[in-house]
Amino acid sequence: MIIDFRLRPATRGFLNMHIFRNQERIASWSGKLGMVPPPSAKQGDMELMLKEMEEGGVTLGVVPGRQANAFMGNVPNEDIAAIVADYPGKFIGVAGIDPTNRPKALEEIERFVVNGPLKAVGMEPGVLASPMYADDRRIYPIYEYCAEHGIPVLLMGGGGNGPDLSHSNPIIIDRVCGDFPEMTVINTHGGYPWVTEILFVAFKRPNLYLCPDMYMYNMPGVSDYVM
Repeated sequence: MIIDFRLRPATRGFLNMHIFRNQERIASWSGKLGMVPPPSAKQGDMELMLKEMEEGGVTLGVVPGRQANAFMGNVPNEDIAAIVADYPGKFIGVAGIDPTNRPKALEEIERFVVNGPLKAVGMEPGVLASPMYADDRRIYPIYEYCAEHGIPVLLMGGGGNGPDLSHSNPIIIDRVCGDFPEMTVINTHGGYPWVTEILFVAFKRPNLYLCPDMYMYNMPGVSDYVM
């Protein structure tokens, strides 16, 4: 079974994200990695994307919502729940959460994850309109809630995760994993470019899983992830 763990389907609110709106920028990023965007991304065609998944042997996609800045584009959790319902057995939904609005964040986790169809929580603190570090103590009540309810948390940490590289420093993920050892943390963008450092954090913290996604292709450090 092949699982695409950070999939952006060509439907609903995802079409408002920069990866669909700004084709020139995405082609440039893909080109730097030695790849080209698939036809479904260029055309914003969901049925074509499902065909591409089938041709590539991808049996399941993990679809995270997004609460970030206006440029990147946001996808409401209602859309994630609808995608899961529209394509049964194809996708696992992740609730995108804005930790700057803690009451709303906790309410959405309860509604969409604890009592709804979504299976995890996703946060990208470094790309909020007012960037935060993932170990900001204002986020800790949300981590506490997720830990208590056994909810995995996807934390973006790596790549363009914030206005500078400090937001991707593995020390931050290490701190969160250490403070919440019962909470499963999936580090999206895999701590890149701090590859050796994040690998040691994963070695040290059994509750941490790495998802290097785009940085697993044609980039320095790939062999270290594989090792």
